[in-house]
Amino acid sequence: MSERVAQSALQAFISRSLSAVGMPESDAAKVAALMAQADVNGQDGHGVFRLPMYIKRIRAGGMNMTPTFKRLSERPATALIDGDNAMGHLVMHHATELAMEKARTTGVAWVGARMSNHAGPAALYATMPARENMIGLYLAVGSANHMPPWGGTDMLLSTNPIAVALPSKDYPPIVLDMATTVAAYGKVKTAAQRGEEMPEGWMIDRTGAPLTDPTRASEGFLLPIGGPKGYGLSLIFGILAGVLNGAAFGRDVVDFNADATTVTNTGQMILALDIAAFADPDAFRADIDEVWRQMKSSARMPGVDEIRLPGERMDRVRQERASKGIPLSDALRAQLDELAGELGVAPL
Repeated sequence: MSERVAQSALQAFISRSLSAVGMPESDAAKVAALMAQADVNGQDGHGVFRLPMYIKRIRAGGMNMTPTFKRLSERPATALIDGDNAMGHLVMHHATELAMEKARTTGVAWVGARMSNHAGPAALYATMPARENMIGLYLAVGSANHMPPWGGTDMLLSTNPIAVALPSKDYPPIVLDMATTVAAYGKVKTAAQRGEEMPEGWMIDRTGAPLTDPTRASEGFLLPIGGPKGYGLSLIFGILAGVLNGAAFGRDVVDFNADATTVTNTGQMILALDIAAFADPDAFRADIDEVWRQMKSSARMPGVDEIRLPGERMDRVRQERASKGIPLSDALRAQLDELAGELGVAPL
C-alpha cells in the first residue's frame, strides 16, 4: 500500500526537518525544493527517501551547515569550487548557476566541485541549463563504491552517473540520466525498504552468481552497463569529476551509506553550453522536436508498443505526480513519521 502526498507538503516537511538540525532556512528551502523535485520526477531513490540518511549525517557532524564556497581556481570559462563540506545540493546548485553565468559570455563553461556531498539525481543539475536555452552535462563520483574494475573483485568504483539535458520546443526536453551500473544503488535501497526482489542482472555475488535479495547487497556488487564499456565510462567519469577536482576517487571514496561522520570530499562537475554560440536557440529547439518525431515514428520490432526518448518517462511521471501527488510506501511514511517525532517537527 502507498499514499500520495502533494509536492508542496513534501517540500515543506523536508525544509522544516533540515531547519530543525541547524540548516539556515534559505538553504533548507533550496535543498527541499530540489529533493521534492526528484520525487516528482520519479527518481524515488534520490528524493525524500534520502532524508533520514542526510539528517543522520548532519546530526553526527558529518556535514557543514554554515559553509563558505570558495573558488580555488578560475578562468573565463572554468572554475573549481570548494564546497566546504556542505550538502551536495547546495554545492551543485551554486556550481550550476556559476557555469550558466559564465556560459552566457564564453559560450561554454565547465565548473568542477570538491568537498561536496551526495546531491541527489544528476538530472536536477543538467536540466537547469536546459531551462535557459543551454545544454547541461553533469558528472559525479558516486557516494559509495559498489563496483570493481572489470574482472576484479575489489570495489573501487561507484555508479558514477552522467546526465545530459537538451531543450526542445513543443516536446519535453531530452534528458539522459543514467548510472554507469545497470541499476543505481538507490534502487537497491528502495527495493530493500519495500521488501522487493531485484531483477537478475543488477548484482552478482563474489562467485559470479546472480544476487537478487537487496538485503544481501553487501555480499556482492553492481554490474556495469555494457560490460567492460560501462566499467570504462565509470572510470573516466570518476577521473573527470573526482581526480581532476582533487576529490575522492577509488579507495578514498567514503561509503556515505555506512559512515555518517567522515568527510566524503565528493567530486562533481557541471558543463553549460549556450546554444546561441552555435545556433539560433529557437531553431535548435525546433530541430530537437524533429528528432523526437523521427525517433517516435520509427518502424517498431514485433512486441514493441512504443519507442521512447530519454526523459520521456520522467516527463509523464512528473505530470502525473504534479496533479495527483507523490506516492510514498507505508515503510517510508513510517520512517518519516518517526523522524518527525525525533526532530520535534510537524509530520507530513
